[in-house]
Amino acid sequence: MGGLRVHSVLVTGANRGIGLGFVQHLLGLPNPPEWVFAACRDPKGKQAQELQNLASKHPNLVIVPLEVTKPASIKAAAASVGERLKDSGLNLLINNAGMLVYKTLDTETQEDMAQVYATNTIGPLLLGQEFLPLLKKAAQGSPGSGLSCSKAAIINISSTGGSITEVQMWKEAQCVSYCCSKAALNMLTKCQSLGYREHGILCAGFHPGWVQTDMGNAAGDKPPLTVDESVGGMLKVISSLSEKDTGTFLDWEGKVVPW
Repeated sequence: MGGLRVHSVLVTGANRGIGLGFVQHLLGLPNPPEWVFAACRDPKGKQAQELQNLASKHPNLVIVPLEVTKPASIKAAAASVGERLKDSGLNLLINNAGMLVYKTLDTETQEDMAQVYATNTIGPLLLGQEFLPLLKKAAQGSPGSGLSCSKAAIINISSTGGSITEVQMWKEAQCVSYCCSKAALNMLTKCQSLGYREHGILCAGFHPGWVQTDMGNAAGDKPPLTVDESVGGMLKVISSLSEKDTGTFLDWEGKVVPW
């Protein structure tokens, strides 16, 4: 994990679970980023208390208000981050914010499909668009011609629930809207990798594993992975990604996940 050296990172959904785990791990790196932007819907709310505590101890941590389903909020967040970074650009955007609704094929609704898709798929699309100028700036300011997450990258947190080959969640809960939204996110990752490669930006999707979070625990049985194990594994893999890995779908151990 010591291989990941970035000047700046933004993590969405950073107030709890995997997002908070990313923030904690990034701050604990031997060479932590100069800026860690932790984005969440309500920075002053009860659910962001741990994030607030971290910010009081780490001057390089900035909590950014962000509602990923609202374009105006995304624009405001990009402007706020840009003001802090000045001329340096953003090295790493981790699209982690997500939602899950437990509905079956028979009970799924238009409203739930639209809401989950807006959060899990459209949000990462709009974030990529708004933060593209900052990512391009970081890529242009980094030495070398290859792609890496230390240079400029978008990491989309997906799920094997979105793997059309595995459809991992079908037997347990179906979760149709979640699975469809993550399959769409995987296609978005591939599209971003093709569109942003010329700008020096690496794009990859990650399955974090079945993790002990509010979302993971809601499935019933206790998930096998802790947040610490999942995030530690993903950051180790992220630090090693290169040109050949852009547009891929990997798990927290670096294994390729089938589309």
